[in-house]
Amino acid sequence: MDLYEYQAKELFGRHGIPVPAGKVAATPAEAREIAAELNAPVVIKAQVKTGGRGKAGGIRPAAGPVSAEQEAARVLGMDIKGHLARRVLVEAATVPFEEYYAAFLVDRAEGGFLAMVSGQGGMEIEELAATDPDAIVKLPIDPVTGVDADTARLLAAKAGLPEQAADALERLWKVLVAEDALLVEVNPLICTTDQRIVALDGKVTLDDNAYFRHAWEYAERTDSLEDRARAKGLNYVKLDGTVGIIGNGAGLVMSTLDVVAGAGAAPANFLDIGGGASAQVMADGLEIILADPDVRSVLVNVFGGITACDAVANGIVTALQLLGERGHGRPIVVRLDGNNAEVGRRILSEARHPAVRQVSTMDGAAETAARLAAGA
Repeated sequence: MDLYEYQAKELFGRHGIPVPAGKVAATPAEAREIAAELNAPVVIKAQVKTGGRGKAGGIRPAAGPVSAEQEAARVLGMDIKGHLARRVLVEAATVPFEEYYAAFLVDRAEGGFLAMVSGQGGMEIEELAATDPDAIVKLPIDPVTGVDADTARLLAAKAGLPEQAADALERLWKVLVAEDALLVEVNPLICTTDQRIVALDGKVTLDDNAYFRHAWEYAERTDSLEDRARAKGLNYVKLDGTVGIIGNGAGLVMSTLDVVAGAGAAPANFLDIGGGASAQVMADGLEIILADPDVRSVLVNVFGGITACDAVANGIVTALQLLGERGHGRPIVVRLDGNNAEVGRRILSEARHPAVRQVSTMDGAAETAARLAAGA
């Protein structure tokens, strides 16, 4: 599970990694209040779980409270690579003297951990790796010994970071271990003109398998949709796209994700209702997906076996009845095949819900859902 920048920085602060002073705002008025509290020039930063915010205009400087309110109004509601900015981080502006890159991650290929540090920060690591791979110092980390002060100093020296950056590297490793993270990344990690090391940005990916050790904190950090899906016993994973996906069976759902991507759209989720799902499970799944504001269309792709297509159709009708007006805003493309498919199609046709569109083939359904998500 990826954290928002402000959540990552909360973890950094807890482990002693310096971060700029700041707070999160959900409205322009709140941004103005926070800027007034900070009593300094600020930066308004869109809180979205994707990169490229700066290029998209999602990071804006503001000289004072009035400007902060104006800039927050521009950023809030901005669509950045399919992610809607519903909150902004209002943060004291910090001028870097030098910028670096630092990350620790799980290296699945080698079955261990990997440190990646560079004296060149502020740009996407993929771009840096392609243009100047020697600029990135990569060091395998022994899971038993981890990163102590000596290792941190070695990393800093090899990458050309100042000596005082070693402490931040050591603490960054502690974040990875203590929080059961798969990735901790700072880009840029900066040195200010007065020689302070500050994490100007932050990215953290937590391991969902460690949920039982961090249940209370996960409840605060996770998407409420995932919490609600978990409470309903649904196998749901939030993704970055705009087409909601429901299928029965992990293999079919994965295939559906690929077909949607091939049709030029990005899936908004993985949701497998299982092989013997009831109408209530179908209704629960559709309710969760339609509660996601990123979703612009929904694709229900079911091959009837143990789960008969008439049960799926009844679940769709039930969910739309429960949702009322909330179920009218976004189109739902349904492809039913297999056990009781004709009965299921008839149930949907007789319901005559304006949001539902039936398509007979998987490719055709994916293309329709992609087109509708694009507003075509």
